[in-house]
Amino acid sequence: MALRADSPYGAFNFLVKLGDSWDEAQLVGGFSDVSGLGNEVKYSEYRGGNDTANHVRKVANTNTTDDVTLKRGLIGDIRLFEWLKATREGRFEPRTVIIALQDESRTSTVCQWKLEAAQPKKWVGPTLAGKGGGDVAMEEFHLVAESIEFTSP
Repeated sequence: MALRADSPYGAFNFLVKLGDSWDEAQLVGGFSDVSGLGNEVKYSEYRGGNDTANHVRKVANTNTTDDVTLKRGLIGDIRLFEWLKATREGRFEPRTVIIALQDESRTSTVCQWKLEAAQPKKWVGPTLAGKGGGDVAMEEFHLVAESIEFTSP
């Protein structure tokens, strides 16, 4: 269970790990945004011929995990793109991905989401414009996963 707090935790203190350990080699830069953490259960409608009530029952069947989008400033590290390229070329390299929300002091993890068998789906490069602004070149990395778990640290 997540650690309880009197006030909601800020959404800006988080870590993303692409792999099975918190090893520095698994970190591929800081992400500024993580979105799409979600899961949906599908239901079938069923009514038995001998049911006395005139309504259907809802029977849970399959569930799907939403696609997750990671955004970060372009830093020249191409490991994410190489993972996508390996998938494109038919190499099956699923990974465990853990998104960990930190407390305000960034000293402990208060809750985390674990994506099982995550694989790259889409990479979106930065928008480049010569208008002379202070915009940061951002890239997006979209993942699919077979399941998501909300866990305690």
